[in-house]
Amino acid sequence: MTEKTLDPSAFMQLQEATGAEFAAELLDAFFSEAPVMLADLKSAFEAQDVDRFRRAAHSLKSNAGTFGATALETQARALELDGLAGAAEALGEIDQSYAQAAQALQDLKDA
Repeated sequence: MTEKTLDPSAFMQLQEATGAEFAAELLDAFFSEAPVMLADLKSAFEAQDVDRFRRAAHSLKSNAGTFGATALETQARALELDGLAGAAEALGEIDQSYAQAAQALQDLKDA
């Protein structure tokens, strides 16, 4: 993957708009909810439930975008738009993208 993992300016803008403490709370919620979204995405794929799959991908895309997790956002957008077609390979990579984004965001939050 050649896309940058994180655009730190998105999180900084969120901090400026909402305050550092609230932005940190939102980020913690993302850390709790993203694994659930990923599990739902995989479950919907296994069930071949296109609507649920697209909703889960959309939610993940939107949340990733809020925090500037650009690579994760791009992958989730592709899953949302493509649906189940070709999703098996992408689903194998999205966990790693989330892990990288979560680490980068945690580092940014701790800075």
